[in-house]
Amino acid sequence: MKLQTVKTTVLTIFSLIAFAGNSVLCRLALGENQLDAASFTIIRLLSGIVMLLLISQTNGSQTSGSRSSLTQQINWLSSGALFLYAVTFSYAYLSLDTGTGALILFGAVQITMILASSLLGKQLYWAEWLGVAIAFLGFVYLVLPGITTPSFQGFILMTLAGGSWGIYTLQGKNSRQPIINSATNFLYTLPFVLTLLIIELPNSELSQPGIILAVLSGAIASGVGYTTWYMAVRNLATVKASVVQLLVPILAALGGVLFAGEVISLRLIISSLLILGGIILVLFGQNLQRS
Repeated sequence: MKLQTVKTTVLTIFSLIAFAGNSVLCRLALGENQLDAASFTIIRLLSGIVMLLLISQTNGSQTSGSRSSLTQQINWLSSGALFLYAVTFSYAYLSLDTGTGALILFGAVQITMILASSLLGKQLYWAEWLGVAIAFLGFVYLVLPGITTPSFQGFILMTLAGGSWGIYTLQGKNSRQPIINSATNFLYTLPFVLTLLIIELPNSELSQPGIILAVLSGAIASGVGYTTWYMAVRNLATVKASVVQLLVPILAALGGVLFAGEVISLRLIISSLLILGGIILVLFGQNLQRS
């Protein structure tokens, strides 16, 4: 296996673990009313800004001229997509249960990235399409017991979150300097964050545990996690980058077992096998069909 392939695999695995950690932290903060949605979003993004500025300043290969690099690589589409994802994700969970919200979110990510791949002229092999279908079926099977008719507002918000994350990921495929690009993306969410702060400050509900959870979500799970994802996604085909994210619900469920005392069910095991099998087909379907 080539060194680049190993590096991409390691970065992808770390990123997916970070995404799952983000879900667990968000659930703990919002689900237990430790923090309101706006405050969680604001603290999460501000913590990500601080962490990424520190990383970009201390990164040896990019220390020289890093400040000018931050100002030269502004991508308002990425920053806007990042903020829209973060804020709609938080607010959507005020009116959606976890299973319904996760299905809408990752369904929107899948649709956004697969459509983008098709529009860009990428032709999928039948084995890859089969892998996408099996993986998505496994994910539906995982969350189906918790599905209820969602509120229209929650559905729209979570669909926007998934579409925004898909756009953010697609923008990362063009990243030549993932650390600088990620720091810039977070930094230029600041105008949106300050606007949200001004609007929602009178309604804020803070607690020390909630603030800690939001800081961990922003600095580690988001700041570091999104940077490693930008490093990995450059070397992943669009559809592959889309489908591997279906691992996140499984990892999040395992995180729930470790940190929230939840139990691994037969349903989780079966859905995990379906999702992993589908991902393998997507990753290796082209080679299988050619052989």
